[in-house]
Amino acid sequence: MDIVFIEDLRIDTVIGIYDWERRVRQTLSFDIEMAFDNTVPAAGDDIALTLNYKDVSKRLIGYVGESSFGLVETLAERCAAIIREEFGVGWVRLKLSKPGAVRGAKAVGVRIERGTRPD
Repeated sequence: MDIVFIEDLRIDTVIGIYDWERRVRQTLSFDIEMAFDNTVPAAGDDIALTLNYKDVSKRLIGYVGESSFGLVETLAERCAAIIREEFGVGWVRLKLSKPGAVRGAKAVGVRIERGTRPD
């Protein structure tokens, strides 16, 4: 199994359940791992055959930037679904961090895995 990853993708959005959170944009950080067979694009050196991490990043930046969820759990689920459905990814592990949300902690958030992880 090959992994295509995106690390520390930072996106500003409205997220949270408290009134003050609904009035400001907060920066979220995404770490994403996606299962993808890289042998085919590598054999032909053809970007059109890859899981293009730039395209995935741009899609998530647009989606998250326009969203306004209360829970990071909901946003993580939606992003995982976009990756799996729109980019044909069978397995994804997504970590969504909300830096500075809890005093004394660098970040809080969720890590989810969706789909079947290939061997």
